[in-house]
Amino acid sequence: MRAETVGVALEHAAGRGKAFLYDGEGTVTYAEFDELTDRVAGGLLARGITRGDRIGLLGLNTPQWLAAFFGAARIGAVAVPLNVRYRERELSHMLGQSGARMVISLGAVPDFDFAAFYESFGIPAVPFGAGFDELTADLPDAVALAAARGAVSSSDPLMILYTSGTTGRPKGAVITHGSILASAYAQADHFAMSEGDVQLGHLPLNHVGGITCTVMASLVSGGSVALLPAFSPEAALRAIERHRVTYLGAVPTMYVLMLGRPDLADHDVSSVRLCIAGGSNVEPALADAVRRAFPGAPLYGLYGLSESSGACVLSPVDDDPETVSRTLGAIIGDFEARVVDQEGDALPSGEGGELQIRGACVTAGYWDMPDETAEVFLPGGWLATGDMVAMEPDGHLVLRGRKKEMYIQGGFNVYPVEIENVLTAHPKVAMAAGIGVPDRVLGEVGRFYIVPRQDTEPPTPEELTAYCRDRLADYKVPREFVITPDVPLTPVGKIHKALLKERDS
Repeated sequence: MRAETVGVALEHAAGRGKAFLYDGEGTVTYAEFDELTDRVAGGLLARGITRGDRIGLLGLNTPQWLAAFFGAARIGAVAVPLNVRYRERELSHMLGQSGARMVISLGAVPDFDFAAFYESFGIPAVPFGAGFDELTADLPDAVALAAARGAVSSSDPLMILYTSGTTGRPKGAVITHGSILASAYAQADHFAMSEGDVQLGHLPLNHVGGITCTVMASLVSGGSVALLPAFSPEAALRAIERHRVTYLGAVPTMYVLMLGRPDLADHDVSSVRLCIAGGSNVEPALADAVRRAFPGAPLYGLYGLSESSGACVLSPVDDDPETVSRTLGAIIGDFEARVVDQEGDALPSGEGGELQIRGACVTAGYWDMPDETAEVFLPGGWLATGDMVAMEPDGHLVLRGRKKEMYIQGGFNVYPVEIENVLTAHPKVAMAAGIGVPDRVLGEVGRFYIVPRQDTEPPTPEELTAYCRDRLADYKVPREFVITPDVPLTPVGKIHKALLKERDS
């Protein structure tokens, strides 16, 4: 029988008698983690935290962070995951807007004193380290804990996950116990994940890639997670070799960085049975490079949003490499997908429009934002993703681009992702990111930022223009190229288009 709450899912797993988390030199079994989670839950209850209260969580990928998350979930408290790169503006907005009553957090990083910020903000803080040890020092009150656990339901909020804001201000997606488990079970079923699988836990836990696609999918399938405090290409390759990682999920930027390591061939990555690329489409040139680096491990695409709690679209396991590179995949589990026009009417196969998703994975709206919720969470249970796609007759989805990223050049709709795919196939290009900028004659034109490969001379704008003209309709050819050593990234490694626009505005 499948669990309906995260706490029950952990209870089911606690008797497995195997490793749940690998953390550097140490190993945490499912039973040990279940006990630690109970201690966190008891400590929170003793401090007056009850069902529905919000708790900020800020830290690196560690067993203690996860124990705080699961401990809150066990008593029906609502986690507000925060990234260690957030500063006053983001923290003030997220803690204030969510109404958090407490935060469990790192005390400081080299360039920011979190403890001092929390004191000035006026929120009680428990620091990871000594403070966390104190929180978990005592055995929980068994009666109080049992009552709290029994009150949690599938529809209860599990966490308020603020969107990464690649195109605007973050909003808090309300992920429920039921919605996160729906996504995790669907992903685990799709890829036949089992107790023998080890996932690499390098995606940040304040993102669905880390908490749902990695931790929860492993939990419901009985697998293990090799945690990295934060991503680095060198540490990722070492962890793959050491812990015999079988399931490698990463955003395309992370693959680019791993493949760029000069010592890549020195690492034994033969344990990897499949590679997953999420966050954006799998560009053909990168897909080929990943397959060469991880021979014998097929590469698949993953599509999901904070608002879908995690994965909702995956490449079918029998997809050939060309299909994986060309499409996002197809809807998974018993979820539904449709493509609609600007009036919200369903479109036939092959026609481009906005992707909408329906199913148990869809979150319960945005926290305390009724107007924004009504714009995205539609009647009939449909989620408006803001992504423009075309659906093929067999259900595969072809990404056209973000609805808000589309620009109109001389009356033609242009989606940057199509041009980015062409540019990243150029032998001198490592990364490409396009935006629309105002133009007096054409209304808007494409400006594309190019990060050159490190092993070659940078391409010239003239080279890139000629390259695009040979491969694209004339109205899609970018009018401006900016050669740059880097582009701004979100905490999970996606290209941050909003910051890109602000940088040169």
